[in-house]
Amino acid sequence: MTERMTEGNRRFLLTGNRALREQTAIYGQHPYAVVICCSDSRVIPEQIFSADIGDLFVVRVAGNVLDRHQLGSIAYATEHLGCKTVVMLGHTGCGAVGAALEGHADGYIRSLTDEIQKAIGQERDPDEACRRNALYGAERIRQAFRDPSVEVRAALYDIRTGAVEWL
Repeated sequence: MTERMTEGNRRFLLTGNRALREQTAIYGQHPYAVVICCSDSRVIPEQIFSADIGDLFVVRVAGNVLDRHQLGSIAYATEHLGCKTVVMLGHTGCGAVGAALEGHADGYIRSLTDEIQKAIGQERDPDEACRRNALYGAERIRQAFRDPSVEVRAALYDIRTGAVEWL
């Protein structure tokens, strides 16, 4: 698999935006938004929002749950990089939300599903549970920061259609 990744990096070096890489290396990053999303390989914020190098500050974790590490990353982006938009991006077909719905997670995965369970409560519909999880995360961010200059939004990405629903 590392050979596949190495080849992908070669293609990136040939076709990626070299000038923009160099510019952000010299002048730093100035992302316009923070996106908290799932680690799911089908959820790629840079592609979903047609963003380029330096546009988005992306925080990824399975189930797009929040703990002090994710909140610290958001604080870094808003306080030090000047991001004024934070998006909690949930998605349909989320495996972590599915595990919370099934209630059969153990070990480290349970730390994710326990947090998701707080968000979804008694909801049993998978898509609605994903919506509730995103809304819950956005509200947690609002409560943690209480900065009126930062817009916090929740959204749901549909993995089937590619559309983003703003919640």
